[in-house]
Amino acid sequence: MTAGEERAGVALSSLDSALVDGDTATKRDLVDYLDTVADRMVPVLADRPLSVIRVRPGQEPFMQKNLPRYTPDWVRSTVIRSQTGREVRYALCDDRRTLLWLANQRSVEYHPALFTAGVDRASQLVLDLDPPEGAGFPAVVAVAHLVREALAGAGLTGAVKTSGSKGVHIVVPLAPTPFDDAAAATRALAARTERLDPGIATTAFLREEREGKVFVDSTRAGGATVVAAYSPRIRPGLPVSFPLRWDELDDVSPTDFTLRTAPDLLAGRPSWTEALPAPQELPADLLEEGHAIPVARVQAMHEGKRRKRAAADGATDRAAPDPAREG
Repeated sequence: MTAGEERAGVALSSLDSALVDGDTATKRDLVDYLDTVADRMVPVLADRPLSVIRVRPGQEPFMQKNLPRYTPDWVRSTVIRSQTGREVRYALCDDRRTLLWLANQRSVEYHPALFTAGVDRASQLVLDLDPPEGAGFPAVVAVAHLVREALAGAGLTGAVKTSGSKGVHIVVPLAPTPFDDAAAATRALAARTERLDPGIATTAFLREEREGKVFVDSTRAGGATVVAAYSPRIRPGLPVSFPLRWDELDDVSPTDFTLRTAPDLLAGRPSWTEALPAPQELPADLLEEGHAIPVARVQAMHEGKRRKRAAADGATDRAAPDPAREG
């Protein structure tokens, strides 16, 4: 095989070039991996507006949402207007051919939306668990089990996968749900998880307020994305986001699953789409609770402004003359 070849009608180039700095993997390794898992990964991406993180030699990785002008006309896409009013043309990776084309563009990470193209409703709810600095994976696992307990208490079930970094994602498929309701339910579930054991779980958005606890991130909602199952991550060793059974969580490490090891480990396992529960309706009490909880990013923004004002006021007070000292 030469450095240039063709698969599924896609011309591939520079396959023997280095993929990322600090790793021996080549672009060929990325293409081979994604081709191997295409039958599992394409159903995860299909019909969902897709953002990718690409790497170019000598450059920092960058996220691409808007498809470039040279995109082949056979790549399906959907246009979404951003909050700023700009129209963004997202890829829809519905087949192996498109996945290989994206791989040839050095797209390493794949971040699909939590809704499908043309449907103005959420179809997934995601809780993202982020460990504190220096904590091991068991800390995340303990909180993942709390999330599962909170879900069960609400009559819901979810599936779990490694994030491809240090945490895990718990995904709950939804019947078509208004975005604000899906976001509210995510906040309520995060709060219920924290209440189950506030000694190890926190919903504090500001890092300095987490006190060494696992962050239960409720902000993956609305127009947010989450890295796809099977997607590589631009991290040392090129780990991948790997679907797991709940009873496996206690016995694995995120570093077990990499671009090199995942294909063999997938043998005989159900796909992520097969492991996901059926779409579920959100209970009314969960929605009511969630709508009463402030949006984490908005709350953090207001808190940041409050602290800035307090710091400025403190500086003014220190600079003001003290009448008691004047003679």
